[in-house]
Amino acid sequence: MARSESDYLRLIQRVKHLELASRKLVDGLFSGNYRSVFRGPGIEFDEVREYAEGDDARLIDWNVSSRMQSAYTKTFREERELLLFLLVDVSGSVRPFEAMSSRFETAAQLTALLSFAAIGNNDRVGALFFSDRIEHWTSPLKGRKHGLRIIQDMLSVEPEGRGSDLALALRTAGEALPRRGICVIISDFKTSNYYRELRALARRHDTLAIRVVDPIDIEFPESGLIQLEDPESGREILAHGSPGYRRDYHSYWQMHRRQWLRECGRRGVSTLEIRTDEDAATHLIRYFKRRRHR
Repeated sequence: MARSESDYLRLIQRVKHLELASRKLVDGLFSGNYRSVFRGPGIEFDEVREYAEGDDARLIDWNVSSRMQSAYTKTFREERELLLFLLVDVSGSVRPFEAMSSRFETAAQLTALLSFAAIGNNDRVGALFFSDRIEHWTSPLKGRKHGLRIIQDMLSVEPEGRGSDLALALRTAGEALPRRGICVIISDFKTSNYYRELRALARRHDTLAIRVVDPIDIEFPESGLIQLEDPESGREILAHGSPGYRRDYHSYWQMHRRQWLRECGRRGVSTLEIRTDEDAATHLIRYFKRRRHR
């Protein structure tokens, strides 16, 4: 569908709004922080030197220390440039065709925040937008203009697919990224059969899975008979917001959540859950602080 001039004006306004909001937070809170919480591509063993007061005791090389009869610690070298790559879900359950959903708005905020965190550290950032196919690929580059391009790509992508094939997205990123980096997956994770590809990606890249949660994913509203439509498959069902139905609904999604957390943990993937009715930036900041102090 062709975009009108008013559509483009609204798009530009939203891009500018996300840039301003993101840059303020990045300048004040994120600058340098995301480097310290991810392993990154270039944190490599450099040398062993004699232990000095203030060094991290966890980095003591006990084999060398025993031979030298004195404490020696490992030192690491970090490359000047990191690579941050975002895998962003734009399937029907995240971005319905009829309107911008709260999940999509939250995903857009996260995309902007992380992009400008990378740009603020002079790192490269790229993105892959996926549904049941690869909808768009933005190659990793540096600079403010590139950050704006990623946000614009996020807001303007018009998915051809409605379903979600996370396995395809993970496999594509794993095959296409030439060097070790940081991969962040932004999705509601309402899909299946992707854990093998997730393990493969996590073996090479420091991987964070951010699950965007709508309140309706937790509690079904009290209601009478209501017709529901799956935004990805188009299948319709009748549901009744009775106490029994609401209880079963809650139990099902709690089980889904526990399985997701367990399977990500088994594969060495960090997890973060962000609700659409809460501030995404606040949760991201708290996450960075938690990981820095581990």
